[in-house]
Amino acid sequence: MQYQIVENSPIAPGVFLLDLAGDTSAVKAPGQFAQLQIPGFYLRRPISICDWDESGMTLIYKAVGQGTEALSRMQPGDTLDALNGLGNGYDVTRCGNHPLVIGGGVGIPPLYALTKALIAAGREPAVILGFNKAEEIFLLEEFEDLGVPVSVTTADGSFGQKGFVTDAMKEKDERYVFACGPLPMLKAVCKKSACPTGQYSLEERMACGFGACMGCTIQTKNGPKRVCKDGPVFRKEELTW
Repeated sequence: MQYQIVENSPIAPGVFLLDLAGDTSAVKAPGQFAQLQIPGFYLRRPISICDWDESGMTLIYKAVGQGTEALSRMQPGDTLDALNGLGNGYDVTRCGNHPLVIGGGVGIPPLYALTKALIAAGREPAVILGFNKAEEIFLLEEFEDLGVPVSVTTADGSFGQKGFVTDAMKEKDERYVFACGPLPMLKAVCKKSACPTGQYSLEERMACGFGACMGCTIQTKNGPKRVCKDGPVFRKEELTW
């Protein structure tokens, strides 16, 4: 499906906000992702959907390789072929009234739409955002504008609480957790959380994006699962670290 670039601009060092105009009827839940066909590259790039409405969607990505570097140079008015609404997103009906939303780095964007969905469902979430340093912070004002409590940690202590997202959690924290970020962060959050369940979005290299190639398969307590098709969101009780 074709989308037109409305905006493609840096919001932090190496991090870009991409607004695309086009059909989003396939997007059903926060935490789903899009597969972008970047001109000149064979494999599509999976990027989580930060937010969407009936006219388009917002993606936030980090330029870390040749494909995303090329994407960062595309201009408003250019067109992109994209598959969207891929994967299983977060289920906001499974949590209690005061869930904890935890994100690190470029795992943060899908949590913005999730937080909006939780508020719309009558929940009162608290948010923890983790970065390496102050200059890498993005989306903080947008989360604060939602009217939820937001804690920020930086590894070097240049903003907010020094340390990692787990340092902003309570000891034996029993709140239901929604999380997205790098695997070491997810493992640490899962270990510190005292809640027996929760929803964790995994990052994994993938090719097709819809379960055909089996390239993103991981082992779970329920057997092999494809991150792109059976995830990227998995329940805590399914995961084996």
